[in-house]
Amino acid sequence: MNDPQQKWTETIDANHSLFDLKLKEVWKYKDLVYMFIKRDFVSSFKQTILGPVWFFINPILTTIVYLIVFGRIAKLPTDGAPPLLFYLAGVTLWNYFSTSLLATSYTFSGNAGIFGKVYFPRLVTPLSIVLSNLMRFGVQFILFILGWAYYYFKGEAHPNIWILATPFLILLMALFALGVGMIFSSLTTKYKDLSMLLGFGISLYMYATPVIYPVSALRGIFRDVAYYNPLTGIFECFKFAWLGVGDFSPAMLGISSVIILVLLMIGIVAFNKVEKTFMDTV
Repeated sequence: MNDPQQKWTETIDANHSLFDLKLKEVWKYKDLVYMFIKRDFVSSFKQTILGPVWFFINPILTTIVYLIVFGRIAKLPTDGAPPLLFYLAGVTLWNYFSTSLLATSYTFSGNAGIFGKVYFPRLVTPLSIVLSNLMRFGVQFILFILGWAYYYFKGEAHPNIWILATPFLILLMALFALGVGMIFSSLTTKYKDLSMLLGFGISLYMYATPVIYPVSALRGIFRDVAYYNPLTGIFECFKFAWLGVGDFSPAMLGISSVIILVLLMIGIVAFNKVEKTFMDTV
C-alpha cells in the first residue's frame, strides 16, 4: 500500500513556461551532456583512417581552395592582411558556426527514437552539439594560432586589445547557432522540406558573411545590409583583433549581440512549444 506521506522526487510537467530553459535540471544531467559530447566526437571519426587529423585537414584544404579561387583568380581584397591567414580566420569561425547550426537543426528528427523512450531535458541535446563542436573549434583554433604566430613574427599580423573579446565572440556564435538551430529543429518536425533546404541555405549564407572578403569591399546597399548580418560584427571583430585589419566598429558587435539574443529567445519559445507535442508529428 502506498504511503500517503510519500512525495515524488521528480515531476515531469508539460505546463512550464515557454521561456523556461530549466537550466537547473540540465545541470543535474551534466553527465548525460558529457556522454553525448563523447558520442558525437567518437562517431564523427569512427572507421576513418586519419581520425581527428581531419580537424586539421579540412580547414587547411578549404583555405588553400579559397586562396586559389578567391585570392588568385577572383583577386578579392583582404584589407592588407596575408591572404592565407585571412581565409584561415574566416574558415575557422565559419566551420564552427555552420556545423553547429546544421547539427542542432536535427535535434528533434534525429533523436526521436531516444526522446520517445526516456525522459531528460531536451535542451541537453542541442547544448551537447554546440559544446562538442566547440571542441573541434578548439583544435582548429590551434591551427589558426600557429599560422598567426608565423605571420606575427614576420610583422604582418597586428593584434590589439580587442583580442580579449575572442571568448565573447565564440559565445555569440554558439548562441546564434543554438537559437537558429532550435528554430529550424522546431519547424522541421512539421515541415520536413526545410531540412533539405537548410544545407543549401547555409552555403548561400556564407557568401553573405565576410568569410572570404572584408566588409570594406562592399558598396552601397550591400554594405548597409551586411551590418545587420549577426555574423558580420563577429567576423570583423575577430579579424580586426588578431590581424589588425577590417572595417570594425563596436556598434557592429552591438547590433550582432542584440539580433542574436532576439533569435535565441525566439528559438527557446519555439523549442519549448514543440517539445510538448513533437512526438505526434515526427
